[in-house]
Amino acid sequence: MKDRKLSPPEKWIVIGIPILLIIGTGIHFMYDIFGESPIAGLFAPVNESVWEHSKMVLWPMILWWWLYDCFRGRQYNINKKKWFTSAFLALLTSLIAIPMLYYFYTEAFGVELLWVDILILLLSVFLGQLMGLHVYRYGKGQNAGLAKALILGIVLLYILFTFYPPRLPLLRDSVSGGYGIHNTDS
Repeated sequence: MKDRKLSPPEKWIVIGIPILLIIGTGIHFMYDIFGESPIAGLFAPVNESVWEHSKMVLWPMILWWWLYDCFRGRQYNINKKKWFTSAFLALLTSLIAIPMLYYFYTEAFGVELLWVDILILLLSVFLGQLMGLHVYRYGKGQNAGLAKALILGIVLLYILFTFYPPRLPLLRDSVSGGYGIHNTDS
């Protein structure tokens, strides 16, 4: 297989890895900085659950892919089917990688370390963007409207579960044992 240079959209996907890590890390503190505002809670973790911490990937990734489409999509004539299919699969890959990696290391080794949590954020972003790059480069894409609808469905699920979380271990605050923005255990 012959290697070829990355196109501008492909470069954007790769450049996103360190930038998404930095933005995601900053999002971690947003809820506290804004005085535990419910609006900030839509975008930032409201407790110490794995689910809430995956917001550190959710919003930056959606914004990253959307910004490129808005400001460079026409200039580089991106294929919308491929772009939004790639965005959806990048997001899904990252959101699945976070709990898989977290539960693997905490359950397998019985420890919880901040530096490993940061590494998990990096790995999940890396894996997601790599998946997005692969699909954009080699895939045919699917219906762009369907991909956008699936992303919107994920967003709505995060919004709903911030305020009305089901009592699942993934959504349980590891410090207080509570759930959601109200952090209640009932």
